[in-house]
Amino acid sequence: MANMTFLERLEKAWDHTHSLVCVGLDPDPDLMPVSDVFAFNRAIVDATADLVCAYKPNLAFYEALGLEGLRALEQTLAHARQVAPHAVLLGDAKRGDIGSTARAYAKAMFDVWGFDAITASPYLGADSMEPFMEHGDKGVFLLCRTSNPGSADFQGLVIEDDAGPRPLYQVVAETASRWNTRGNVGLVVGATQPEELEVVRGLCPQLPILIPGIGAQGGDLEASIQKGTDARGRNALINSSRGIIYASKGPDYAQAARRAAMKLRDSINAILAEEGKGWS
Repeated sequence: MANMTFLERLEKAWDHTHSLVCVGLDPDPDLMPVSDVFAFNRAIVDATADLVCAYKPNLAFYEALGLEGLRALEQTLAHARQVAPHAVLLGDAKRGDIGSTARAYAKAMFDVWGFDAITASPYLGADSMEPFMEHGDKGVFLLCRTSNPGSADFQGLVIEDDAGPRPLYQVVAETASRWNTRGNVGLVVGATQPEELEVVRGLCPQLPILIPGIGAQGGDLEASIQKGTDARGRNALINSSRGIIYASKGPDYAQAARRAAMKLRDSINAILAEEGKGWS
């Protein structure tokens, strides 16, 4: 996939599986039915590889397990590249810092771990994001309107700018569009905020949007598809973590994960078909 832009990489992933589903790989020892993190992730990936366009490991869950967790992440990424080469590997790290620190984070995420994309916090400004964005073949999903209950504390604050009074998340969305000079910037907007998702899509019709919050967080799937995809019914990653990987806490967890991923994919595709935006 050399010389492929990030958007081309995404298109290839969507077309390969006819799926917008992204699976969050968040290993929690209190929820996993097996103790071996890599064995757990391997079974999930093997069971869902043909159904999803992306995997999103949240680095916090691996870092919390120390060196063993980081080794499991390394093994997981290597296995996913082998059995699901079409899938985008998205490092959910929410990085954001200044100068040489941001450059070190970018090297770690893209060159060392080899992620195809990451999540990042843009609140330190353009210079904090440039070390990530300058990797033109890698995706950078900026936190915009997140799915957690406290997101409105700052993201919803009304501020004055050249466009008049409006919430901060809208300014972030428009700024992301301006920063998208290499075609590799996306946004994170939660499924629990469908009205805001519609606003962001209107402001940024060309940007891919990572939409977490489906499943355990109670996001509205139909509204997320209708308001979050672009005019073609694409340009979105619909993420489910706990709803898929912990669909069963018994020995059939991998089979249950496959059923949950298939149900989500088929539900999304049914909504797209109703809108006349199904897969050709």
